[in-house]
Amino acid sequence: MSISGQDVRNAAALLEGHVVRTPMVISPLLSQQLGCHIHVKLECLQYTSSFKARGAFVAMQDLSVEQRKAGVIAMSAGNHAQAVAYHAGQMGIPAVIVMPAQTPFAKVARTRAYGAQVVLEGRNLNDCENKVEALINSRGLTLIHPYDNDQVMVGQGTVGLEMLIDQPDLDVLVVPIGGGGLIGGIATIAKEMRPDIRIVGVQTEAYPSMQAAMSGTEIVCGGETLAEGIAVKKPGRVTLPVVQKLVDEIVLVNEHQLEWAVSALVEQQRVIAEGAGAAGIAAIYAYPELFEGLKVGVVICGGNIDPRLLSSILNRNMAIDGRIARLRIDISDEPGMLAAITDSIGRCGGNIIEIYHQRLFFDVPAKLAKIDAVVETRGPEHIDEIIADLRKTKFTVRRMEEMGD
Repeated sequence: MSISGQDVRNAAALLEGHVVRTPMVISPLLSQQLGCHIHVKLECLQYTSSFKARGAFVAMQDLSVEQRKAGVIAMSAGNHAQAVAYHAGQMGIPAVIVMPAQTPFAKVARTRAYGAQVVLEGRNLNDCENKVEALINSRGLTLIHPYDNDQVMVGQGTVGLEMLIDQPDLDVLVVPIGGGGLIGGIATIAKEMRPDIRIVGVQTEAYPSMQAAMSGTEIVCGGETLAEGIAVKKPGRVTLPVVQKLVDEIVLVNEHQLEWAVSALVEQQRVIAEGAGAAGIAAIYAYPELFEGLKVGVVICGGNIDPRLLSSILNRNMAIDGRIARLRIDISDEPGMLAAITDSIGRCGGNIIEIYHQRLFFDVPAKLAKIDAVVETRGPEHIDEIIADLRKTKFTVRRMEEMGD
């Protein structure tokens, strides 16, 4: 093993006063819904809204005077970037961050705000490697790797140390996996403190790199994912042996499960998490039988989500749950029709969010029109009540979802 529990404890002492001692709180509504006792570790409240502030600081403390003067470089989808940029600014160290070209604007803007130079390159972290190598060779920069670094891994492991200090009787820890730095550090200290504790890693179906490496199968990754923070094509060389030895199981989640988890954390815990940050909750949602009745510690590892994306996720989940419905209503193009529709929806207690009066559809006769109404409801039964009332008022009504729109 490249690191030990004592290394993690030493890192915790080093970090004191330089990172947030984030809270560990129970989530009663999610616990009730998912059938286990969920305790969330809110690393989304960390400096730069991610656990990455821990490992970056520990690694940068090892730099020599010459290395600090020349500067550091990192490749990151955003969270490690912000952590390195933040601590570099605090230490007076020049920083260059290479980020995938599709990194959310909010993460790019925050990284630049900390004073780092940002270079956009490729579609994922592994596509950034050649650019990073070229900059290291030309400018003498020191790489602060996002996960494939012993000091980074022990820094991230302090998350697990704090979790078991705050809640020592946990049965299982659920940890998102990108390159393996977070889960490697957590598993190292957790298995020392509690040899019987179960460690479950979470990856996306699009990027199952660590799971494939552990099973010895071909690593096939690619595509878009909400959890871009863990979209890593190959695990770290120093993290893989640690994960192979200490992690009990790795499960995969899909995009729908990630969206549900992001939305559930906002609505039921008032916690804002990015896709990677919500991956642990997505895993419990996807595999409830693995956690039934257990005390589960879940790392909410980051909260850097684009506001527009978060809004879209919340609205999409409300539509899936039947709390928002899109209705298309055929009307004759004459006075009073719109008023009759709004009266019907209001009479049933629905809330009209948006309404569109369509006269220009090619399939609409000249004397007819269509109304598209987006309505907030209490759920599927309430939608049925509103549709029934509109039909009783002699309107032809269809849910747009039923039309394949």
